[in-house]
Amino acid sequence: MPASQTRSRARDRNNVLNRAEFLSLNQPPKGTQESRSSGRKQSSQTAAAGTQNSNPKERRQSQQLPEEDCMQLNPSFKGIAFNSLLAIDICMSKRLGVCANRASSWGGARSMINLLGITGHGIPWIAGTLICLVKSSTLAGQEVLMNLLLALLLDIMIVAGLQKLAKRKGPYDVSPGLLDYLTMDTYAFPAGHASRAAMLSKFLLNHLVLAIPLRILLVLWAFCVGFSRVMIGRHHITDVLSGFVFGYLQFRLVELIWMSSNTCQMLISIW
Repeated sequence: MPASQTRSRARDRNNVLNRAEFLSLNQPPKGTQESRSSGRKQSSQTAAAGTQNSNPKERRQSQQLPEEDCMQLNPSFKGIAFNSLLAIDICMSKRLGVCANRASSWGGARSMINLLGITGHGIPWIAGTLICLVKSSTLAGQEVLMNLLLALLLDIMIVAGLQKLAKRKGPYDVSPGLLDYLTMDTYAFPAGHASRAAMLSKFLLNHLVLAIPLRILLVLWAFCVGFSRVMIGRHHITDVLSGFVFGYLQFRLVELIWMSSNTCQMLISIW
């Protein structure tokens, strides 16, 4: 055993790397270790300080941001379908607004299209119904006219309420006219002229005896009135279609609450 120890000591002495000038090659420098350890400590301290200084609201936002990004990047199928249909509706409505202003392709026909729209306005129909009611001498005629007046008033109130709730603007920046302000028809959804035309055509077809050509003209008039509102840029296509649907529903409502002849006579006597 002493001989082996002496041999190992002799090898260590003869090894060049064990000399003092070569010891630095075998051991890593202390400065780098200290700098690395200090850098790690500083980074950990700054991270801890940042987390301590951050508010709970910022922490919640940082946790919610990835979810919001995922929702924006991966929208639902219903959202994609609704936005696509909305974009198609706006694009088609803008293309069909050929009389939106004087500079449009059919700008010269704007006055005629406006005149067609006036035939579906509520004020002329209410005034005409009142005049016919005053001149009517039959009980059946007065009953129909009183219920028609009720239908017109319901149409104005229902459409005005729905427009106030939706507050949808038209495809073009077209200001409403004086008659529109009187009937509170200032927004786009649903189209008041379309609902009124659909309700009136259905009402007159059910309660008046008309020849077949007149019945066809009455239906065509309702469609032309609704389409004219798209041509002048006041309503979208979906506004007009929904107006037709609401007009039919209003007709069904008036049929359900139909006033009898005695009720109509009592109201006429009070008036």
